[in-house]
Amino acid sequence: MKYYMVDVFAENKYEGNQLAVFIPDRKMETTEMQKIAREMNFSETTFILSDLQDNGGYDVKIFSPDSELPFAGHPTLGTAYVIKNLLGRSESSQIKLNLSAGQIPVVFEDHYAWMTQNQPEFGADVEIERIVAILQINREDIKTDFPIQEVSTGLPSVIVHLNSLDAVHRCKINHIAYEKLLKDIGEVNLLVFTTETASPENDLNVRVFMCNTGYLEDPATGSANGNLAGYLLKHNFFHSNDIGYRVEQGAFIGRPSLLKIHAKKSDDHYLIQVGGQVITVSEGKWY
Repeated sequence: MKYYMVDVFAENKYEGNQLAVFIPDRKMETTEMQKIAREMNFSETTFILSDLQDNGGYDVKIFSPDSELPFAGHPTLGTAYVIKNLLGRSESSQIKLNLSAGQIPVVFEDHYAWMTQNQPEFGADVEIERIVAILQINREDIKTDFPIQEVSTGLPSVIVHLNSLDAVHRCKINHIAYEKLLKDIGEVNLLVFTTETASPENDLNVRVFMCNTGYLEDPATGSANGNLAGYLLKHNFFHSNDIGYRVEQGAFIGRPSLLKIHAKKSDDHYLIQVGGQVITVSEGKWY
């Protein structure tokens, strides 16, 4: 079967988050798709199950090396890009993906793809002592004007506000402490952010540590940044119910990424849009 590799949330080739997109030429079992995702060993791999639309969207499955995911951000943008620009299945500016978490629309404007994420769900707060132990930083590195909270638009994250870029750089996962948290509250990624940025044109610096095997860092995380947008609106972080900002992520691991966010809140309804560029790297045949 044919497959493509793309870089998502990338300003240049070999930046952003890598994605493999497969187009099966036969019916595949979930177990085989999982093995292929493990063989690729990217943070996520996707499979476009049919070239026919269902309810106006394309059926897509997303896998990490460990498990199938109901939703993930960069796979959504990257797969929609492949459908529109490499497979040529639609002349519309919008592609819809049917994921386990629901139908997600992706709109293409100029060089950017934008996805609208599901309504955020706000979970419980997490004790600061647990986060200090997991990140191996000082208690004073964590700002306490906003809660440490679990948020999900389809794939949960615990959001942690740090007071400096230096604190963000010093984060290093303690596996045992992270495992204890996951055992207590379920599978969640861990997002840390600060308003101090490496590039002056950006607004937030973010790092995301995944709950996959090894708790590796993700270079660009659309789902977690969508969670963060909901969090910022809920807690009136920018003193506005209509926010737009730029997020830098991934430079710490050599994959600099840029995510653009636009989000609104009206009463209890949220509109969360996460955008970025997608760049084609290669295409090939899977034997």
